[in-house]
Amino acid sequence: MPLETGYERLPDGALHIACRTDLHKCSGEMLEWWFRSRPNTQQYIWWHPVDHVSSEWLGGTADTHIGSIHKVEEYFSGLPMAQLLIQFREPTEFFDAGTYATARADKRISAAICGRTGRSWDAARDDQGRMLGSRLLHIGRDTDWGCVLRSHFYLGNDLPSQGLTPQEVSAAVPEVAGQALLQHCYNEFTFLSRFLPSLFIAENREKSPVRAPW
Repeated sequence: MPLETGYERLPDGALHIACRTDLHKCSGEMLEWWFRSRPNTQQYIWWHPVDHVSSEWLGGTADTHIGSIHKVEEYFSGLPMAQLLIQFREPTEFFDAGTYATARADKRISAAICGRTGRSWDAARDDQGRMLGSRLLHIGRDTDWGCVLRSHFYLGNDLPSQGLTPQEVSAAVPEVAGQALLQHCYNEFTFLSRFLPSLFIAENREKSPVRAPW
């Protein structure tokens, strides 16, 4: 990929952050299950014991994260605490449906967690209820040793359509935000990978046989 891990300024002023995290002994199934389980505040702090503060879920149904809004408070690698809304959406809102289905069938993708984000609890929405702000894409691919997670964020993605110039968009999403989010993302999924396999096995033992270490 042109950008595997790092951040870059796009021509319209938005900031693209890419982060690869290797989740050893995890799978895409585990990652999607974690989001579907809608982690509460305690579990959210497990996920990132340094940066995460609170977690609440609005709307949707209990068996999926798609269609719900994750209302969180968190820090980003030393920046002031932020209040965020994450509106989880179907992956096909962001990817061509046929291409996505083929990638799933070919097992080039084993997980896809996608959404829109707003940087306040009263973030603006369009006339279809879609949150206006930024984009979040977590794409997983299973390997022999675990799951490769590629995360992409597009900060300020909707600002150009609201009439802001590239200079104004750049001012709204400074590069320090890219640095902080890159570090935060790598850390939170590395923390998650350390306990997710055991938690997934314990919570799904009625569906899948458990292999004892001895």
